[in-house]
Amino acid sequence: MLKTLDLKIISAHFITIILWASAFPGIRVALTAYSPEHISLLRLLVGSFVLIIIAVITKTPLPALKDIPIILLLGFLGFTVYQVALNYGEQTISAGVASLLVSTTPIFTALLAVFFYREKLGLWGWLGSLVGFCGVAFISVGGTTESFSLNTGIIIVLIASLSESIYFVFQHRYLEKYGAIPFTMYAIWSGTIFMLLFSPGLSEAIMDAPLNATLVILYLGIFPTIIPYFTLAYVTSRTGAAEATSTLYLTSVFAFLIAWIWLGEVPHFSAITGGLITLVGVFIANIKKEDIMKDDKNAQRLH
Repeated sequence: MLKTLDLKIISAHFITIILWASAFPGIRVALTAYSPEHISLLRLLVGSFVLIIIAVITKTPLPALKDIPIILLLGFLGFTVYQVALNYGEQTISAGVASLLVSTTPIFTALLAVFFYREKLGLWGWLGSLVGFCGVAFISVGGTTESFSLNTGIIIVLIASLSESIYFVFQHRYLEKYGAIPFTMYAIWSGTIFMLLFSPGLSEAIMDAPLNATLVILYLGIFPTIIPYFTLAYVTSRTGAAEATSTLYLTSVFAFLIAWIWLGEVPHFSAITGGLITLVGVFIANIKKEDIMKDDKNAQRLH
């Protein structure tokens, strides 16, 4: 039972990392033809449409009326604010650098989880987070062909990271109440509702855009938008918010690799070195993973 649970969690982490990593270069491609707002709107419309079909097939119930205001707020933070801010940020910074900045999410999440939910990250968790962040910092010094000077794009992406962290932390009680898949559906639909503000001009943008840019947004709407949130929500429900997001440092490593292959954004040697440091940090942060699994197993027996 323990090995099966461990394999499921590892697989969920891997899927989350790869698909989210592909989103950063995908956004750069979409920005060649679409505005930041229209990318987010079309991406969420596609995702919401797919989820409606899934919800009908699985007969997913609607959330309780009293929970709707909070779900709307979480959807706004986790999808509307995060996606629009990230898109704006990638107008001036590369896909690799953007992914590095979003890698601060585990730090924000850990602090918020400890402060609001009294989660215990533990010595290894804090040490691993520190080492992982050092790896991110090392990459940021010379990890791309672009300058990493402090600019508006960097600040905006950091805001996106903080917004997403709040979503991750405060979704926990609703994951327990509704389950990972139904709650993620509610949150994505909520984020889409707020994005409808930017619907004017979308049809014209689709008509004018080249097919490859539109196809990229369709990919973003189905894969990075839906699946990683399901898998991450699953891990969060099992291990807690801080633990679930600790491996997101790896997203930047794979984002650099995908951007290198897809966009020709060649990372420097420091990016490779920083990536290795990041991997060490993730390993340290998860060194007590087996103990966490045992705690989860004991908790399940109590239910």
